[in-house]
Amino acid sequence: MTRQSALALVPPQVRHFIQGEFVETAESVFDDLDPTSNEPLTHVAAGDRETVDRAFQAAHTAFDRVWRDMPPKERARYLHRIADGILADKEALALLETLDTGIPIRQTRGQVERAAENFRFFAEMAPHITGESYPMPPHFHNYAIRQPVGVAGLITPWNTPLMLETWKIAPCLAAGDTAILKPAEWSPLTADRLARIIQSADLPAGVFNVVHGLGESAGAGLVSHPQVPLISFTGETTTGQEIMRNGATHLKRFSMELGGKSPVIVFEDADLERALDATLFGMFTLNGERCTAGSRLLVQETIAEEFTRRLADRIRRIRVGDPFEETTELGPLIHPAHWERVMGYIQLADSEGFEVAVGGRRPAGLDQGNYLEATLLTGVTPSMRVATEEIFGPVLTVLRFHDEAEAVQIANAVRYGLAAYIWTRDMARATRVSQQVESGMVWLNSQNVRDLRTPFGGSKWSGIGREGGEFSFEFYTEWKTVHVALGTHGIPRVG
Repeated sequence: MTRQSALALVPPQVRHFIQGEFVETAESVFDDLDPTSNEPLTHVAAGDRETVDRAFQAAHTAFDRVWRDMPPKERARYLHRIADGILADKEALALLETLDTGIPIRQTRGQVERAAENFRFFAEMAPHITGESYPMPPHFHNYAIRQPVGVAGLITPWNTPLMLETWKIAPCLAAGDTAILKPAEWSPLTADRLARIIQSADLPAGVFNVVHGLGESAGAGLVSHPQVPLISFTGETTTGQEIMRNGATHLKRFSMELGGKSPVIVFEDADLERALDATLFGMFTLNGERCTAGSRLLVQETIAEEFTRRLADRIRRIRVGDPFEETTELGPLIHPAHWERVMGYIQLADSEGFEVAVGGRRPAGLDQGNYLEATLLTGVTPSMRVATEEIFGPVLTVLRFHDEAEAVQIANAVRYGLAAYIWTRDMARATRVSQQVESGMVWLNSQNVRDLRTPFGGSKWSGIGREGGEFSFEFYTEWKTVHVALGTHGIPRVG
């Protein structure tokens, strides 16, 4: 498939999806840009507070009249139907995702499969949302049940947008809540396509809605809406802080999956070839725009020179180019503003004193768009900005450590705590370090391989709450305890 095939799939205007229909509005529009050229792909409706309220009314009505009380097995059938639609439309979704984000086509196909898997997984989970029983013989039998909360606002990022949207939509619908999705303004195309798939699945009108727009209008309108009790957000930490401030007035419940600066710790006894493969995969796939990227490589000093040399040789060979070419490994960054931001970190070399060992420039022959070479920074110390701040691009920093204690100290010397990766053949050491590193998730001798049953999320400034498996339902449902009297227990008399 070619770029032309993808362009043929782009609608002339991306519209909101409310009450089961794509709606016309009198709002302004904004351009969605092609990251390979920064030329407009289409126009996108710019939703506002009025649009959000319109979507809320649809979602609230659907929750009250249809979705909340629908048997979980019936809700699961709809989720399976949506998964079927995603897989039937796999190539179109992958093409649109690549066109919109610049992620290479071989990688977006995998993301589409993950999107379908998210619906399948939570469809299977829906009938198993159970409660707890607390017998108190002989006078009481108490039990606690989970109930859906209401309308959830789902605010998603521009990196792997389709997969991350479904990661929120699927558990939300499985739990019995209804949804208003606010996709990232830089990547609206697959959200539009997903709405068409959901429409074809005959999901009851209003259960799922999409409001496009800018964060300061559509996003803020969703967060501040007094009757939207749930806000699930994935994105940058400072944006998450602002969302929590704006939603505090109405005591909203938040799920926050925020930034990361995850360490990859390589000890001298590690399987270096596997550690090298995993480091490269985790950092340079998805164009380096991955929240769980191992962007800080901590290497024990006894092997640092050899490992860094081998790493540099591999990074130089990463194929940067047209994301529609099957052999491309690294495409353009999503937006010119983001390209400028990433370049700003690389340009700190003179002031901070690190070395740009590989890359750091626009590739030859790719003068248009947001292309950047795969980049390796060496001579980095723990206090430098490139070692402490999230760059969110194909830029890997290398730091050296002397022993286990120093490795843990460096790993924890940032405000983030999303993921960590530890490479050593000494499993006692691996276990010790995994318990000492401040992160929500740790992989031992592995790249980022997801198990959808496990809690996903971070500590410190990397987030609040967990997604995945039954842990998603901690957010999308609330407990109700029912106390049942079994007889005529004594009641104190007053008055």
